[in-house]
Amino acid sequence: MYPGLYYKSYNEDDQPNLLNLSMSKLSTYPFSLLPTTNLDLSFSTWDFNNNNKRPKTSSNPVQVPVAEAQHNEPTINGARKLRFRDHIGTYKQRFWATEAVDASINIENYDSSDGTDGMQLVQLLISCAEAVACRDRAQASVLLTELRARAMVFGTSFQRVASCFVQGLIDRLMLIQPIGACSSRVATTTTTTTTTTVEWDEALSLVYDACPYIQFGHFVANSAILEAFEGESLVHIVDLGMTMGLAHGHQWRKLLQSLASRSPALRRVRITAVGSNPDRLIIIGAELESYAHTLNINLEFSVIATNLENLKPEQVNIREGEVLAVNSILQLHCVVKESRGALNTVLQMIHELAPRVLVLVEQDSSHNGPFFLGRFMEALHYYSAIFDSLDVMMPKYDTKRAKMEQFYFGEEIKNIVSCEGGGRVERHERVDQWRRRMSRAGFQTAPVKVVAEVKEWLVKVVSCEGFTVGEEKGCLVLGWKSKPVIAASCWKC
Repeated sequence: MYPGLYYKSYNEDDQPNLLNLSMSKLSTYPFSLLPTTNLDLSFSTWDFNNNNKRPKTSSNPVQVPVAEAQHNEPTINGARKLRFRDHIGTYKQRFWATEAVDASINIENYDSSDGTDGMQLVQLLISCAEAVACRDRAQASVLLTELRARAMVFGTSFQRVASCFVQGLIDRLMLIQPIGACSSRVATTTTTTTTTTVEWDEALSLVYDACPYIQFGHFVANSAILEAFEGESLVHIVDLGMTMGLAHGHQWRKLLQSLASRSPALRRVRITAVGSNPDRLIIIGAELESYAHTLNINLEFSVIATNLENLKPEQVNIREGEVLAVNSILQLHCVVKESRGALNTVLQMIHELAPRVLVLVEQDSSHNGPFFLGRFMEALHYYSAIFDSLDVMMPKYDTKRAKMEQFYFGEEIKNIVSCEGGGRVERHERVDQWRRRMSRAGFQTAPVKVVAEVKEWLVKVVSCEGFTVGEEKGCLVLGWKSKPVIAASCWKC
């Protein structure tokens, strides 16, 4: 059973009291799949007795003189050849050098009555990720046994985010092969618990209603689109993914309201939705057409049933005299692949459409690095900030909060941690990286002129302090306590 559902730390001799969520995914957990090896749990890397202190590191941790290295180790230019564990050590030092870790994981705010020290949990997670990266199944299993008793779904904010990373590590451990093993199996999808479509849809709606992240993207996008449509009578919006199929078309309801309130009001609008789930998009379109009718707007809604990689310019029926806007909310990162070719193809296709404005909203974090441990630590830092914001906004035992954490953000975390190849779609990148990609595709930055409006909007929709809005080289970034979370930018051909 999932230890995070207990009011106290898990003890196999006790009968636990489970919180009734009426949802099977929160009441079971595949820890029985873990090996039960009784190994000695030792942490040579960490000093648990010296609380809240980072491990000591040398000034040159990855290269030592040949005289100090073993005589049979390969060398390059008088220094020992870097091994895989050396790279891991470098990533660990980079992680501990990030001061924002202390901001995301505020040890002073932890309730010490549960016997769990926040910094020890961080150290356990990193040590376990290191073991998984090195395909040390025995050590990783021992550490996961310790982690599963500490990472609680209804614990502190960091215990809650740790529970998602533990699940991701378990999934990855189940799929990897020991070094030297001959197998063609590649970790592409998870094999344990999988969130159903219904659960994910519900969690997405909850995230939209309770958090400002997606709403922030919609607000900036609509402001840019309204500016692009100023004084025009024939307008066309191409929506890539329709905000992951978010029910009811919230973004376009608000845009239609703004268009109807203009003088003179815009009476004809076209929206083309692009996605691989046409049935869902058709339902959203029917609701939007009915809503537009109440505003005396003639909305023409159409669907292109394809994924972004297969979308062709000729499929988008652009009529003469139309002003085109392209909207992408949390979509393009899914097209980023190791080869980079897929995203370039999509951006070139969009450029051929010659939109007046392309609105790009993406997670502002580096979760697409080539090394697993680096991605793991970046994700741990990023999602710790998100879970911390949820901790401030929502009660501890709110089941809606648990669904958001486990079924929406948790699914992103598991994909980043456990998947590789085509199965890894949560390939978030920094604003600077997107800026370089867009420039290479022929796009130019269109300044976002609604900084003051966004700050006013944020005060209205969020009742707690901690969220920040900043401008970075033409992009607007929404963050939590100085940690960037989501960025919105506008582009023109």
